[in-house]
Amino acid sequence: MANVTKSKRGTRRPMAEMNVVPYIDVMLVLLVIFMVTAPLLSQGVRVDLPRASANPIAESDQQPVVVTVDASGRYYLNQGEDALEPLPAKRLIARVAAYLKLHPGTQVLVRGDEAASYGDVVGAMVLLQKAGAPGVGLVTQTPPN
Repeated sequence: MANVTKSKRGTRRPMAEMNVVPYIDVMLVLLVIFMVTAPLLSQGVRVDLPRASANPIAESDQQPVVVTVDASGRYYLNQGEDALEPLPAKRLIARVAAYLKLHPGTQVLVRGDEAASYGDVVGAMVLLQKAGAPGVGLVTQTPPN
């Protein structure tokens, strides 16, 4: 029933006041949604993306650091004698950080198996970022003509 007031003569007139309580409820819900989602949007892996078509990486005298992610999500590092042994994440970070301290400016690349999940490849990129790699490149295979 609408809000009504009684005038002096006894007739009833509708009140012309707006109820703002539902609008306040909607604004509070939106505020909570934005407060929760704002920190999630700022997380991510920093990757230097090319601004033009992809060209092969220029070869240098130094051998690049290559982290390989296989189909099972295991990590391999091309440095050291145990290049064919999978490494746990903490050991991978330590070894890459030590190598980059000794050889600054070394290219860092991630080689992901075609069947590896996107999350595993991004996980390798996060580990390399923690190890201090300034930029990470992705190794791909040239498609057949």
